[in-house]
Amino acid sequence: MGAGIYLLLSRHMMRILFGVVLLSTAANLLIFVAGGLQFAAPPVIQQGSQTLAEGSANPLPQALILTAIVIGFALVSFAAALVLKAYYTLGSVFTDEHKDAEALGSPFEKEAIRNG
Repeated sequence: MGAGIYLLLSRHMMRILFGVVLLSTAANLLIFVAGGLQFAAPPVIQQGSQTLAEGSANPLPQALILTAIVIGFALVSFAAALVLKAYYTLGSVFTDEHKDAEALGSPFEKEAIRNG
């Protein structure tokens, strides 16, 4: 998680993207470890039974990790598309060089002048 946060604080957009990947993976590992590492029978309900057999693995952490993997992949895919679009539009992957919004000026200055 520390390496992911370190990369998120970078000024290079690809490093930020890799930080998101590392942070997502670290969160998945945290959920996996919090669920308890145990070598048990698979969480399958036997035919004719209403509950899991004694000694079966807990299916909740597995479902949470699967959901987190899908959400993390979608987030990384969307962020990669944003990085690519920003590179094509602005010509750089460094956030220090993305100053197009500052050139337009502050919208609050015009409002302050109009309100007196």
